Amino acid sequence: MSLVLDGVSKRVDGLVHIHRTDLTLERGTMNVLLGPTLSGKTSLMRLMAGLDAPATGRILWEGRDVTGMRVQDRKVAMVYQQFINYPSMSVYDNIASPLRLMRLDRSEVDRRVRETAELMKMTPMLERKPLELSGGQQQRCALARALVKDAGLVLLDEPLANLDYKLREELRAEIPRIFEESGAIFVYATTEPEEALLLGGNTATLWEGRITQLGPTPQVYRQPCDTITARVFSNPPMNFTRVVKAGDRINFGEGQSAPAGGALAGLADGAYTAGFRPDHLHLQPTAEDQLQFDCRLRVTEITGAETFLHLDHGADRWVGLVHGVQDLRYGAPIKVWLDAAHVYVFAESGELVAPATFARAA
Repeated sequence: MSLVLDGVSKRVDGLVHIHRTDLTLERGTMNVLLGPTLSGKTSLMRLMAGLDAPATGRILWEGRDVTGMRVQDRKVAMVYQQFINYPSMSVYDNIASPLRLMRLDRSEVDRRVRETAELMKMTPMLERKPLELSGGQQQRCALARALVKDAGLVLLDEPLANLDYKLREELRAEIPRIFEESGAIFVYATTEPEEALLLGGNTATLWEGRITQLGPTPQVYRQPCDTITARVFSNPPMNFTRVVKAGDRINFGEGQSAPAGGALAGLADGAYTAGFRPDHLHLQPTAEDQLQFDCRLRVTEITGAETFLHLDHGADRWVGLVHGVQDLRYGAPIKVWLDAAHVYVFAESGELVAPATFARAA
């Protein structure tokens, strides 16, 4: 079983929402669409589902062209972040509703509803009404209604975005289990890199209607192919600064430099862009830190266990993520340290030319 997008694109009122896209998803895979708001995640899912027709290309399901097929005739289920249940119906009847539309006999409906309810841990709630459930239980009900159809393709469009932190964590932990037991192709859209890492499987990063990279989630995270992908797959976004390779050194300016070993040794001398994630900046040097930068603190954001530091480093604006509550004065000079092993090097055009040393080893 596979879903193939062959040269698919989407336009709305002459504007390109999805650029020409080739994509193959195999049976039994978890596939995450990761990108900021308006990057094209929902548009791409609607093309997969058949809710929208592509401007170009075709969509193949199990080798058959289904481009013009009605969504009702496809083995597809979709769950949105605004979970929708029928408030006047019991949980049992909510889950059973798509099966009744398929005109299955009563015993088959009952069997599927109870199997799906057991999978979603909702058996004790079958006689309740949706408004008698918690937010997480209501979203479970919506997910159960999608899964009960035995759909080969399950599309989840930011399904946990409207739940509180505790409920999100609870369902995030369960979705991989549900996915493995169903055997369907799962496509999960999110704006959060942490969610992609938790779900695993494959990740496609999206930016302005284009898939910038697709691959196993850890690989895309550790070796982003360009600065756009690195920015998308980092929260807060990756920091960047201009560097110059000269001989066996990478110079960061202000007298800061690091050895140009490994993949960097073969690079031609010249200007590049260095990138590093916010959590690799430190307020105190560690044994591994080789680089020290003089910055100015613009503002801090305290989340409780962590503090975001918004920094000016010359013309660059960086974000640091450090542990604990930091009592720092706005506008004050501040020193930060960085281990050069966590630095990615990109060509001036944006393509990755050398991943971080730790990323290659991981």
